Parts: sequence; structure tokens; C-alpha cells
Amino acid sequence: MRIDIISVVPELMQSAFSHSILKRAIAAGLVEVNLINLRDYAIGKQKQVDDYAFGGGAGMVLMIEPIAACINDLKSKRHYDEVIYMSPDGQRLTQKISNQLSLIKSIIILCGHYKGVDERVREHFITREISIGDYVLSGGELPAAVLSDSIIRLLPGVLNDETSALSDSFQDNLLAPPVYTRPSEYKGWAVPEVLLSGHGKKIEQWRHEQSLLRTTQRRPDLLL
Repeated sequence: MRIDIISVVPELMQSAFSHSILKRAIAAGLVEVNLINLRDYAIGKQKQVDDYAFGGGAGMVLMIEPIAACINDLKSKRHYDEVIYMSPDGQRLTQKISNQLSLIKSIIILCGHYKGVDERVREHFITREISIGDYVLSGGELPAAVLSDSIIRLLPGVLNDETSALSDSFQDNLLAPPVYTRPSEYKGWAVPEVLLSGHGKKIEQWRHEQSLLRTTQRRPDLLL
């Protein structure tokens, strides 16, 4: 898989891809992540990427010309399955969306900044808009890193145990069950006996029951 992320501050995302699971996935060649500086496509003598909004109002807007030049340059070299814009008014990110995106080959992610991007970018270049929640951040860089992480960990070979992702919260519209590790008892707080029994079927049944109970208590909306 290839993920190209367009940003005016790509250095904000460098750490996210330089550690742990994502770093190993990139090093193993399971995914290619490119952080593209929109300022490399800036226009005019002033090397401009943003301007004031028509009609007035506070805040700057990312201009269509550098974004169009960047996306067109990328598309001239390869096909992209999706061009995604990270936006608070996009479709709310879910595990189902991450699952879908993990099956495609190449993605462009555009990070908004300031007051966003010229609407014509969204109308003519973007194929999908995604939000990570009903709140506003300084830019789309952190959401882009979140989206990328949620996709990359699903790629074959990224996790040491590929079945691990299948038991994550939301994979089957249930929250994940409680998990425990050693010691089996701490200050009188004991691990449920069934998990120590070695009985696979009973453990699987217990985990499902706990997932259902936790979802009912904490996220009943997932069961509707």
C-alpha cells in the first residue's frame, strides 16, 4: 500500500511514522508513506499557499492552485484509489471504513490547515472526506496520522499475530473484552479463573459475553 500525505507542516507527522508498529511496517516494505510539503508547490514570488477568504472573515484559506498542482503531479505518476480530505465535517471514521481502506492500493490524504481549503478543491479533487470526531484541531495532520495508523495495522504482516486485529473493538460492532496478564493475583485482585483454565471454548464464550456486556454498558448505540 502507498499513502501520500499532503501538508503545509509535514514535520508534525514524522514522529508518528518513526516508531513502533508503523516504523516496522514501513521498514518491511508493507506500506510506503510519503509526507509531501505543499509549500513545494507554492505559487508566485512570495511562494504562497494560502490567502484571505473572499467575503472577509478571520483566518486564512489554503489556495486551490498549489493543491491542484500537487495532486495533479502525484496523479501523473500513478493511479490513486482515493483522495481523502481530513475535515471535521467529513464522514466519521469507523473501523468499517478503516477495513475498507486497508484493501486498496494507494491513497492521497490532504490535510487542511487554518480555516480549511478552497471549496473547489473539495468539489473537484476529493473523493472522500473523513473526520475523526466532532471537534476542531489546528490542522489535518494529526487526523491523517490517526487514519493512517488505523489502516496500516490491518495490512497483512504488520502485526505479529494477524488475528489480533480481528479481536479489536468495533470489528464486530462490539467493544473488546477485558484483558489481563501476569501476575494472576495482585493485592487480592485475581484474574478470572476461566482465563487460567486453558479451556479454549469456555474462554472464547467468556470473552464474547464480556464484549456484549461492556458494549451494552458503555456503547449501547453500537447494538442498534
